[in-house]
Order: sequence, then C-alpha cells, then structure tokens
Amino acid sequence: MKRRFNQAELELMDRPQPVSAELESDLENIRELNRWFGSYALISMFLSRWIKPGARLRIVDLATGSGDIPRLIAEHGRKVGAELQIDALDRQSATLEIAKRLSARYPEISFVEREVLEWQPMESYDIVFCTLALHHFSEDDAVRLLQRCRELSGKFVLVSDLLRSWFGALGVHFLTATMFREPMTKHDARLSLARAFSFSEMNQLAQRAGWTNFGRKTFPFARQAIWLEAR
Repeated sequence: MKRRFNQAELELMDRPQPVSAELESDLENIRELNRWFGSYALISMFLSRWIKPGARLRIVDLATGSGDIPRLIAEHGRKVGAELQIDALDRQSATLEIAKRLSARYPEISFVEREVLEWQPMESYDIVFCTLALHHFSEDDAVRLLQRCRELSGKFVLVSDLLRSWFGALGVHFLTATMFREPMTKHDARLSLARAFSFSEMNQLAQRAGWTNFGRKTFPFARQAIWLEAR
C-alpha cells in the first residue's frame, strides 16, 4: 500500500475556519478514537516511565489539537505528585480556542499558537510529545519535524502516529461507515491513514533526522511510535 500524500490536499480540520459545531464534533471524535483505539494507552506507558513522583518537568506537546494529550499528561502529574509545566502548541486558532475551553481546570497547561517548524522557544524541554501529527507532513518536512523534536529536548522524545497498512485502512473505513460517520471525521480519518507512514518508512525518517539509538515499536489499532530517552 503506497503512501498517498498531496501537499495541496488538506484535511478538513486543517483548513482555516472559525469555531463551529462541525469542528467541535470532529475534535470530540478524535478524542474518542484516541481513548478507545490506543493513543492514550501508548502515551500513558511512557508517562509512567518518564514522570516520577515529585519530579519537576517542562513538557511540550506539538500539534496538540484540542489538548487531550496535555490533559492526560497533567492528570498523570497530579496523580504522582509531579510539578509539570506543559506547553501545548498548535497553528489552528479555532482548535486552540476549543482546547483552552476544555482545559480550563488545568492551569499547568499553556497554549501557544505557532507553526511547529518555525517556532523557537526560549528554553528547552525535559519531554517532547508529538502525537498523530507526522502524517500531516511531506517526507522532507516530517524529517524537519523530527529534528525539531530532538532539538527541543535532550532527554525524552516520543513521536507516535498512525501505521499505514491495508488492515488499518479497512478498520478506518469500517469505523467511519458505522460509528464515526460525520463528514469531516470520515474524510479526515480515511485521508490520515492513506497519508501515514509505514513502520520502515518511519524508521528511515528518524535516521534521516539524525536520531540514533532510538526505540521503535508498533502498537494495537494501527499505531506506531519512535522515541528517545536519556540513558
């Protein structure tokens, strides 16, 4: 199954738009998919490894969407008694407006409206997360994104994304034909899987980005991840 990527073919949620019921519904669907189909479980595994009781850490979540990953991180920090400062970055103002409203009870999260490949923070981070974003980029820009992740933290980096396969494509088509049938969700979910990288392609991207001694693994429900951690 060959990757299908056209820079001019944007996912509907990535197009400039105001806050709308359709966008809010789509972001809610993404949160449900993250919850039930592996992303939360994947990230929680690394939270347990990297965020210990009493830790004080600066964390950034790149391409945060509606902020569900930062809220998951914050909840883990509260559970173990860690002091976390979490920056959540996204380029879409409408999406960030929704994220801020949903995160009103989380003062440890700050939202930043920036383009990830152009953003230059004042300080580095202890941990960098980038979830379900890599497939939005061309191969060259995906390499640049992985380089940015590595530049932002010399300690811990987790990049997770969809895993392109015929099995995954069939699963996405079934879900968007039965449970998640809203037009934006259906269009974007199917396009996302077609734009995702294979396991070997993601490995090659990391190598091109200068990653060495990194972990890599596939996970249930068409998910994969690569990561760096301090030895």
